[in-house]
Amino acid sequence: MEVIIRNTTNQPIYEQIYTQIKSQIIAGKLSPGEALPSIRALAKDLRISVITTKRAYDELEAEGFLYTVAGKGCFVAEKNLQLVREGRLKELEAHLAAAAELAESCGVSSEEVLETLRTLLKEHNL
Repeated sequence: MEVIIRNTTNQPIYEQIYTQIKSQIIAGKLSPGEALPSIRALAKDLRISVITTKRAYDELEAEGFLYTVAGKGCFVAEKNLQLVREGRLKELEAHLAAAAELAESCGVSSEEVLETLRTLLKEHNL
């Protein structure tokens, strides 16, 4: 599991951790039943407070992405990933619709929009 904290964003650290772990679960990079680093170990690796890491794990558990076994640690939960993926696709469609509206209002051609999207996808290795 890889988590990168960026100080250049206005996003709180616990939210950065939450978002990255959730994305890795949804993308299948973390499998159901897979153990996550302990709260203390992750806090130490990231050089942040244990409380911050615990908050991220608690939110992931509240949403059903993780479960905790006392004395053993936190694990990736079984989840209907297809349902989660559908939700993310709807979110993506909403963003793309907003981008299309913005492009239209600025007089940007569909070719320019597609080229911009291709560039962004390459930057993200997609």
